[in-house]
Amino acid sequence: MPPPNVPSISSAAAKWARRAAGAGSEYELGVRGAGSRWAAGAKAAAPNYAAGVTAAAGAGRYARGIDKAGPAKYEGKATRLGPGRYSQGVADAEPQYQAGFAPFLDVIGRTDLPARGPVGADQNYARVATIGKALRALAVGR
Repeated sequence: MPPPNVPSISSAAAKWARRAAGAGSEYELGVRGAGSRWAAGAKAAAPNYAAGVTAAAGAGRYARGIDKAGPAKYEGKATRLGPGRYSQGVADAEPQYQAGFAPFLDVIGRTDLPARGPVGADQNYARVATIGKALRALAVGR
């Protein structure tokens, strides 16, 4: 029996890029209304995720993946795609940032600090520790 007829990798990649580039609206339609299914599936898969990450780390696959990609890929993608996506993401996330950070600012604003001492005094470090403990309590208690 003859082998299957397969396209060249360059032809397959070009077709994928052409088709995927025009699929933004299909992507959006697929995502709309799927949040609860995503959340349920992601939660149900948590043990598999943990097992997979543990196995990959234990076998060195994570580090090999980093080596395979290399610093040039990281820098290239980050400098070509990152600036625009970063700016858009920051703008889109401002309300979430405000909601997420507000409780921490509130805790800082309500924390009674020990008196300030001379420059370099241990009591100044105690002020930092007081804030750190208050923030940690909030973070762990969430």
